[in-house]
Amino acid sequence: MSQIPFTTPLIGRRDELAHLAGVLERARAGEARAVLLAGDAGVGKTRMLDEVAGRAARAGMTVLTGHCVDLGDVGLPYLPFTEILGVLAADDRFTDALAAHPVVDRLLGAGTDTARDVGGRLRLFEGMAGLLAGLADVAPLLLVLEDLHWADQSSRDLLRFLLSRGILQRSAGGAPTHRLAVLASYRADDLHRRHPLRPLLAELVRLPAVERLELRPMADAEVTRLVRALEDRPLPDTTVRRIVERAEGNAFYAEELLAATDPEAGGVPSGLADVLLIRFEQLSDTAQQVLRTAAVAGRRVEHDLLRDAVGLPEEELEAALREALGRQLLVPGGSDTYSFRHALAREAVYADLLPGERARLHGAFARLLAGRGHPAESAAERAHHYRESHDLTEALAASLEAADHAQGVGAPAEELRHLETALDLWSAVEPAARPAGADSVTLTLRASAAAAHAGEAHRAVSLTRSALAGIGRDTDSELAARVRYTLAGNLMSVDSQTAAFAYSSEALAMIPAEPPSRTWVWAAATHVLAARQVGDDETALRVARQALVVAERLRLTDAQADLLISLARIEEGGRRTPEGLRRLREARELARRSGNAPVEMRALFSIAIGCFESGDLDACLPWLTEGLDRARRAGLLSSPYPLEMRYLRLLVLYTLGRWDECLRAAADDAEVLPAAAGYTAGPALYVASARGDGTVVDRARTLLEGRFDWMGTLVSGIVLTDDAALRGDAEAAVERMRSTVAALTDDAGRPPDVTVRLAALALSAVADRAADLRLGGDEPGARRWAETATELVTSARAVASRGGDGNAQGPEGQAWLARAEAEWTRALSGPDPEVWAGAVAAFDYGEDYERARCRLRFAEALLTAERRTEAAAEAGAARETAVRLGATPLLERADALIRRGRLTRPGPPAGDRAPALTAREQDVLRLLARGRSNRQIGEELFISGKTASVHVSNILAKLGAASRTEAAAIAHRDGLVAPERTTSP
Repeated sequence: MSQIPFTTPLIGRRDELAHLAGVLERARAGEARAVLLAGDAGVGKTRMLDEVAGRAARAGMTVLTGHCVDLGDVGLPYLPFTEILGVLAADDRFTDALAAHPVVDRLLGAGTDTARDVGGRLRLFEGMAGLLAGLADVAPLLLVLEDLHWADQSSRDLLRFLLSRGILQRSAGGAPTHRLAVLASYRADDLHRRHPLRPLLAELVRLPAVERLELRPMADAEVTRLVRALEDRPLPDTTVRRIVERAEGNAFYAEELLAATDPEAGGVPSGLADVLLIRFEQLSDTAQQVLRTAAVAGRRVEHDLLRDAVGLPEEELEAALREALGRQLLVPGGSDTYSFRHALAREAVYADLLPGERARLHGAFARLLAGRGHPAESAAERAHHYRESHDLTEALAASLEAADHAQGVGAPAEELRHLETALDLWSAVEPAARPAGADSVTLTLRASAAAAHAGEAHRAVSLTRSALAGIGRDTDSELAARVRYTLAGNLMSVDSQTAAFAYSSEALAMIPAEPPSRTWVWAAATHVLAARQVGDDETALRVARQALVVAERLRLTDAQADLLISLARIEEGGRRTPEGLRRLREARELARRSGNAPVEMRALFSIAIGCFESGDLDACLPWLTEGLDRARRAGLLSSPYPLEMRYLRLLVLYTLGRWDECLRAAADDAEVLPAAAGYTAGPALYVASARGDGTVVDRARTLLEGRFDWMGTLVSGIVLTDDAALRGDAEAAVERMRSTVAALTDDAGRPPDVTVRLAALALSAVADRAADLRLGGDEPGARRWAETATELVTSARAVASRGGDGNAQGPEGQAWLARAEAEWTRALSGPDPEVWAGAVAAFDYGEDYERARCRLRFAEALLTAERRTEAAAEAGAARETAVRLGATPLLERADALIRRGRLTRPGPPAGDRAPALTAREQDVLRLLARGRSNRQIGEELFISGKTASVHVSNILAKLGAASRTEAAAIAHRDGLVAPERTTSP
């Protein structure tokens, strides 16, 4: 479990080492932390990690190290974590800990049933987190992950989970959880603009328990000390100075330049690769042969595998290895392995191989791995070696085997990569040598499904288009139709509705309705969805009814279910009526009996959204929980309906005011499904916006980057429109509202349901602008903004009267329309208390935050009408909601209105002046009474300034104080804080 030992002392890096030592100390005290150690290749990351690991081990910490390995375009899922588990499995001390989390056995190749459970990815992540937490409970734990720039996607996803939730999570009260530190290194100079590690790093560094530490080039004085420490013999000053100049602060450059320098001859090679090869060429021919062979294996190689590949007698091999170890080109590792001292050394040796030599050695390793046990686990490596050896037939078979293995361990991204490798090889392999029963079209369709499961909708479209291009004249018509309706379904997932309708039409036309067939029924079911998307409800209804009859005749229960779901949406009343919900429950039961998970999830989502649209929020959540559990068991968490269910679950939690629960659920979702940003982050951004998070605008704008994403555009539109309105920027609010509606309007010209909400948000800023202009005497300007308000409310009315299912929108849409109408009235003629009373009542279906915002506007209208008692009650109610939710901006606006309107709040009853402050609030009050700012309070209590602000607001409410000064006075008067002690000079 220890790092490879270094013989030279650590030179320099005093500040960085002290910082990491502090991280270890805090970890041993129970404060879990993670540090991402960045630096260029050779700058000293491994040396630093070795020093820290040594200190940790001496302090009684358990040290576990996992390495990522460069396998080119072949991914080896969860490799660094598999390495760690292998170490644990070989040590009897950890038997009980591993037994407590059997799900992690899948990474060790144990349990074929578990390996086939493609829905267990989250359980695997939770099991790994639980294992590490359990180890940390026994003894403080240091987890070291090296070379993240080579990590496979599944390892990156697992790391995201562990750092975002699994092992660094704190309890609600902020108490420490695990005695754990995580140090992970990566090459900063390897991260090109599109490197897959970049977005993960950007996410992780925003977490409070994660930080980035960069190892910069060493100072010349430190490199000089290093060079002299490395060499026992005296070196001329000119030689040292030349090495320092050429090393440019890179410790590895300096070491290799020194090792390759002959002081008598003078001079050094001009490039690092040349330096490495000069040192390599100083070895005997046999040692060079061993190193060339080891370089083909990778950074590390097992002794037995190297022995069999190099084909030398044991004595000669040992002599060669001893020579390489003595020159520190190789270093010994655990479990009878050898590693290159530096990855760059291995790369230089590998690049120096002749093409034929490289291919021959790759072939030798492929054959040796094939002859070993656990063939599935080595499939990715074999595929890599076979491909590099130009044995394309075996490379194809191994790639398909690796794809099966990746699917079995819940790694859809790696499955896709292996399938795409297989597709690249397909045409280069003779037909007779290809796997039996497979063809390029069906293989491409499988890759398309893997892409969809991995959340890569656009890649799924591209692959299905490729399958379509591969269809020839002799292709079976049913397969040709299946490709077309699959393409139609994929196109709908990326909002290309017109093209989807065209392909579903082609698919339906290719298969005759008589005699009835399964392919025709599914082509028809897809065509129903596509017709609905382009606004052809008549065709959708006719085809759905016809196909349902055929499905019933053929007893295709899953197709029956799918068609019943479509009919529940199309027919009069929609899915939120009792009849619509009854039909959806029938569809769900049919899908469940058929075992068709995607259709069952569509049914569960439809039931949940029907409950939401009818205003029954509490009934919505159990259906979503059941649907997501079904998706998890089926391994379909990234497919369209589970993504919709995730967003809806978060939206319901947000609407019900369960904001902290919403944030936790959003964090969980983002860790497991990082590619589904709009679906997993949307309501969390609404919470952040309502709580005054200053980063929310940038986070919302990132959702608009890259390819068009419907949900990301919707979420971003809501957040940015509301932000502009809160800032009083009416022009920006209206422009964002219009651009968002235009982007989300479908091919049939139907604006999205969210138009009503966006219009209401923009109208808030428009009404403010009109009121300000009217107050300043600019009536023409006020009229112009009133015209804009009329335009916005007209679009809101139109959409609210005929939503996405052709019926009037439910309680949510009607509530937003009521707010839009109230803002419109304010823009035209000023605030109307009765209209605002209607808006407050409309949000009574369960939307606490928006109801509070309306109540504050209602209070303003009442104050204008001189109805002060009612105004005070409404403002106080809005304030209470803001305090409960932690909605600081709303709280500030409520307090401002109360002060401006002199709407006093009743204080605590006489004789009962001691409010029920929590322990944390008492701490905050003590510092507040000393005149500390929110930032200073946060620093002293180790909480954020925003959290301190919320505590202060709660204290003001409980004390009945209108200001911090008044709260301090009440605290001193009622003995809630002890008087300050003073000393005489």
